[in-house]
Amino acid sequence: MGEREEKIMDQLKLGKFIAEERKRKKYTQRQLADILGISDKTISKWERGNGFPEISLLLPLCNELEISVNELLSGERLSEADYKEKAEENMVSFIKEKEENKIKMQLSLIVGGIAIVSFLTLILVVCMYTDVMSVPVKSVLVGIACLIFMVGFSVVKHGGRTIGYYKCKKCGETFVPSFGSYLIGINASSARVLKCPCCNKRSWCKKVLAKEE
Repeated sequence: MGEREEKIMDQLKLGKFIAEERKRKKYTQRQLADILGISDKTISKWERGNGFPEISLLLPLCNELEISVNELLSGERLSEADYKEKAEENMVSFIKEKEENKIKMQLSLIVGGIAIVSFLTLILVVCMYTDVMSVPVKSVLVGIACLIFMVGFSVVKHGGRTIGYYKCKKCGETFVPSFGSYLIGINASSARVLKCPCCNKRSWCKKVLAKEE
């Protein structure tokens, strides 16, 4: 099982656990959402394994469900013997995800930088030697330059969209935006204007490398 499949399974397990503990407390999704000050759509999203509670909601959620944060992150009730081990595993998993995404982001930026340098170099060569080059040669070099630029641009954009997550300023949910919304979103430093799929509101969403950030 690949890394992506494992993450999906973990989220499904966590969502199922939240649903089970909510029902054990005899809360409806709406009742739990009202207590936490969020929408019932957010609760539904968690329970379907399509989202993760933001850091500010972890303790309130756990208090209402009468579980520990480590039990929530593990997606199961823990005995005293398992508690410490799971706490360490959850912390290691968080640090690992953050570091891996940091490396992936750096690599995508390096690829983008190389593509820009290569593009400018080829265009410069064509401009400097335009008098001694035939039209077909110039056309080929310009075509190669444009292709390299587009590949680099695509790698950077794909990495910026899929590596890590974006955190909604309105509801605090973390999500991976669609390509279209990411491409047209206004960008400033580590934030981008995006429409959150949970609350359906546009805001400056902050880029984070791990869900618990």
